[in-house]
Amino acid sequence: QVQLVESGGGVVQAGGSLRLSCAASGGTFTTYIIAWFRQAPGQEREFVARIFPGGVPYYAHFVKGRFTISRDNAENTVYLQMNSLKPEDTAVYYCAAAVGLVGTLEEQYPYWGQGTQVTVSS
Repeated sequence: QVQLVESGGGVVQAGGSLRLSCAASGGTFTTYIIAWFRQAPGQEREFVARIFPGGVPYYAHFVKGRFTISRDNAENTVYLQMNSLKPEDTAVYYCAAAVGLVGTLEEQYPYWGQGTQVTVSS
């Protein structure tokens, strides 16, 4: 069973950048699809991006061209580089893991980290 720990959140001004990390332990990292979700206050958790073991990424439409997901299988870590941040990107960001064919629904991911807060000021 994999354990996930997110880091890298913080406060940044609009237009700025942050890089989130998701460090995994336990399990076989190279078999996991890793995704990022986010949850803003008063809103449901939503899919942001995912990356397959081989490195193929997929993004939600609202982050295309601004966010980049990548993984370092040697370090058991997935990154989310977030550029051109907007106040509406403010949320708690979670990484999640799954094995097999999964999409963008949170119920498809059985393993979750504790989340990291991202706050974008205007």
